[in-house]
Amino acid sequence: MDDPLFREHRARMVNEQLRARGVRDPRVLHAMSEVPRHLFVPEALRGRAYDDEPLPIGLRQTISQPYMVAVMLEAMELTGSESVLEVGTGSGYQAALLGELAREVWSVEIIPELADGARRLMADLGYSNVHALVADGSIGLPAHAPYDAIVVAAGAPEVPAALVRQLAQGGRLLVPVGGSDHQMLQRIRRDGAETTTEALLSCAFVPLVGAQGWGPGGAASGSAWVP
Repeated sequence: MDDPLFREHRARMVNEQLRARGVRDPRVLHAMSEVPRHLFVPEALRGRAYDDEPLPIGLRQTISQPYMVAVMLEAMELTGSESVLEVGTGSGYQAALLGELAREVWSVEIIPELADGARRLMADLGYSNVHALVADGSIGLPAHAPYDAIVVAAGAPEVPAALVRQLAQGGRLLVPVGGSDHQMLQRIRRDGAETTTEALLSCAFVPLVGAQGWGPGGAASGSAWVP
């Protein structure tokens, strides 16, 4: 499933796209050097799997740019003990990385075919701590809340209140907020009944679909790009 050539491509990705652009968390860099991104793209595109760009994965969806994934993972400040919610499973690549970085990962996807494919790949790769479910991620997953961290891989018109409510004390929510084609990545921290919000960087994700997203007309999983 892996070979020396792909490992070489991953090492170059980590060094040239991530470390050189300021990603410093050693756990994130290690995870991205280990998880085989080429298995999460169509076979015909595996030669481009470690390029600095999003790639189509079918069903009008894409796997996000490696740099954007790394930035979001680093901003979650994971140490390995956390319960994490991911909204927008997509290919399953970020879920696998979260499986390396957190204790338990709940990943929700509104497109059943994507959730099924990600679930099979998680099993093949041995990520028993990653659970891919079909659900409206814009309202979170209350059954397993609270979460130490929540990451949304789709652009929301505003911060979904349901996700803030499902944060544990001290928890972090990463969510792109803005228009349907351009957003600002925000990090919301919960401290008691209060929250603080930081604007991290400009980005472009497909719309978040669901009750607290853009409605049924768009897509559910993220396609991110940062120039």
